[in-house]
Order: sequence, then structure tokens, then C-alpha cells
Amino acid sequence: MLRDTTSKVVLFGGIAIILFGAMMPNWIVNQLMFGFSRALAILGLLVLWRTGLVSFGHAFYFGLGAYTVAIVDIQLGVTDVFVRLLGGAIIAGFAGFVIGFIMRNYRDIFFAMLNTAISMVLYGIIVKTESLGSTDGFAISLPTIFGIAPETKYPLFVIITMIAMISALAVNFYLKTTVGRLTTPIRDNEIRVEYLGFSVAHAIHLKYTISAVLAGGAGALMAMSLGQVDPDSMINWTVSGELVFITILSGPGNVIAPFIGSLVFEVLRTYAFELAPQAWQLIVGATFLTIIFFLPGGIWSLIAKLGRKNS
Repeated sequence: MLRDTTSKVVLFGGIAIILFGAMMPNWIVNQLMFGFSRALAILGLLVLWRTGLVSFGHAFYFGLGAYTVAIVDIQLGVTDVFVRLLGGAIIAGFAGFVIGFIMRNYRDIFFAMLNTAISMVLYGIIVKTESLGSTDGFAISLPTIFGIAPETKYPLFVIITMIAMISALAVNFYLKTTVGRLTTPIRDNEIRVEYLGFSVAHAIHLKYTISAVLAGGAGALMAMSLGQVDPDSMINWTVSGELVFITILSGPGNVIAPFIGSLVFEVLRTYAFELAPQAWQLIVGATFLTIIFFLPGGIWSLIAKLGRKNS
């Protein structure tokens, strides 16, 4: 698995980021944690996008992961970072597996909007339920690592970076398997894939479940990084829009792209809000349009083009 260039870049790049993170100021460490956490959800959307499917409702799984962390913290007193992460990923993955039986039968705009509808149902339930925090959400206690409470956020940053590395390597490996390679053929011609003896419905169901697990893990990590959850920042349709925005910004060319795109988005939004608090959405929107017009393949297409010129 570590023989290809992508795997080597992920591995050595992640180790370098962890080492340099010890010398970085806290605000950069926070930006990296937010970016890497969100990038897990983008990885899942990348798997779907390569199949020709776009989901405008993956905030559903992102929010499930985040609220799982909050609930096990408040109701059960669970603070271990790995238990929280595993809980968020499993709950979101199970929901994705069940809902996948429906989603695998739809394509194009129907697939996208049905996901949105399901996401908004969860948003409405949480907003109207006081026991789930309603519009205020929950504050989350600091995570512990095997019972030890770290004094800084650096240990959490190391864990998030390692989880990001493992997830990128796993998805890269999956995309090179027989089932993983069906992404483009399914997008191009489903009938031919069926004639080859593969079930398109089963393949899409698997990809959808993988994307749900990654989104749930992303939500869990983001909740622990922020220290709070609320429906507007975790489940609302705008969160799904951000995830799709970053997916387009990144490009589907490589599993490294979601991490680059997510970090670019974090920096862009932070500085746009600092420079123009009343018009930061305009700056982000203009950047989005620029990417669509000049880099339809996303940031990764530019990196790949520069790499070919230098080789």
C-alpha cells in the first residue's frame, strides 16, 4: 500500500506536519485541526463524486458524529477521544448503511436533494428538542487520552493528524481495489458494469456507507476540536453546502486534495471574515466562481499540471 507516490506523500507529509506542529502557534494548530477534521468528510464525498453522485445533505452524518460525542459526554461521562471518535463514526456509519438502501436507487438531482431533505429532518428535530440542546447546543468537556487529560491541544492535534493520515491511506487503498475502481465506470455507464457481473446498487451502497463513516468521524473530531456543538454549525444545510464547496475546490483527482482544499477554505474564510466581516461570503463566493471557471478540476488539477511540467 505504501509503494505508490500518494501513500508516501501522505505518510511523510503527515509526520512532518506533526513534528512542525510542536513549534507552531496555537492559532495555526487550531486551523490545521479544523481543516483535517473537515477533510475526512470531503474524502467521503470524493468517493461519491467519482461515481457521479453529489450529496447536499452530508451534514446529517457530520452532525450525527458531533452530537454523538456531546451525548456520550453529557449522559455517560465518556471523555476518551478514541471512544468518542469510534462512537461518532459507528452511529453515522450505521445510519448511512440503513439510508443507503434508499439512496442507492436514486441518481443526479434526486440523490442530492433527498440527502438534503433527510439532513433537514434531523436539523428540525434537534432545534425543537430541548433535551438535545435545541438551538443553543452543548458545550463539550475536554477529551482525554487513555484517561490522561492533556494540558494543551497539541496531543489532540497529533491524533487528528494521524486519523487523517490513516483515513487517506485507507481510501487510497480502497480506490485501487476492484470495487473501488468501479467509481468511474459506474459514472460513465451503469449498464456495462452490470454486464461485467458487478452490482451497481451494492457498489454505490458501499461507497455511501464509507462516506457516512468518514463524515461521522469528521463531525466527532470537529466537535472535540471546537469544544461545542450546535445545529447551525453542525447539521444545517449551509454545512452541507460548505462540504460540497470544499469538494469542488479540492478536486477529485487524489486523496490528498481534500486536505489541501479544506486548509485553503479555513484560511480563506478566516481572513475574509477578518478583512471584511460584512462581506466575507462575497469573497468566498467569488473564489468559488473563479475555481469553477479557471480550475474546473479543482486545486489538485493545478498541482498535477505543475507536477507534470517539472517532471
